Amino acid sequence: MKIYTKTGDKGTTALIGGVRVSKAHRRIDSYGEVDELNAYIGLLRDLEVNASRKEQLKEIQDRLFTIGSHLALAPDKTSRRIPDLHEEDIALLETAIDQMEEHLSPLRQFVLPGGHIYISYAHVARTVCRRAERAVVGLAEEEPVEEIIVIYLNRLSDYLFVLSRVMAKELGVEENYWSPRRW
Repeated sequence: MKIYTKTGDKGTTALIGGVRVSKAHRRIDSYGEVDELNAYIGLLRDLEVNASRKEQLKEIQDRLFTIGSHLALAPDKTSRRIPDLHEEDIALLETAIDQMEEHLSPLRQFVLPGGHIYISYAHVARTVCRRAERAVVGLAEEEPVEEIIVIYLNRLSDYLFVLSRVMAKELGVEENYWSPRRW
């Protein structure tokens, strides 16, 4: 099987179910953002500092593929069998957040991204997650999207923020706090 099909050469692509849409369609943009996020999660997973979280990050990547399949499904083809996202997937993120926060001091200021390249990767993943969430919300304003997808992405961005803080602690890097100008 060849990797190139030439079917998208005119700027369209097929959704699951065969419906062709513009590559600029909100649905394509939404799952493209989720795909980019998945690549950043893969990058975080490959970092030595996240060795103990490797399986957890793989689970997140699997769920992002599930989300991508839901977003790639033509709205009128909902009878197609695709993997499901469950409330337990959100609970898994919440449990991981709670466990990581047990090792952190309470947050009293805004944290600036940076301090170590690995921490910056986590913040990039967090901001890509927020962008994916906005794209999905925009799509949901026009077409049906399962609410659990938005909830999962929202919780995942929280997870990535806390992950950045835990990584800073484990790397021995002092967090950078925002110092607003006084007027």
